[in-house]
Amino acid sequence: MIRVRRKRVCFFCQSGMDYIDFKEEKLLLRYVTEQGKIIPRHTSGTCAKHQRQLAQAIKRARHLALIPFVTDFTR
Repeated sequence: MIRVRRKRVCFFCQSGMDYIDFKEEKLLLRYVTEQGKIIPRHTSGTCAKHQRQLAQAIKRARHLALIPFVTDFTR
């Protein structure tokens, strides 16, 4: 039996967002792992245009300390 995967749809295209604002921390944190890495396109399902905007918004939010570079965890 072969499973057919449905292609993920870009959340930003679907909701009609033209610009990803760096001040929306909750939205940006959905696309960042616990280690602080930006989730790639093939995993998140965002299109190329919005992935570039998303990466830029996350980097700006990190620089202004709106979201952390890495979450606190002890080894």
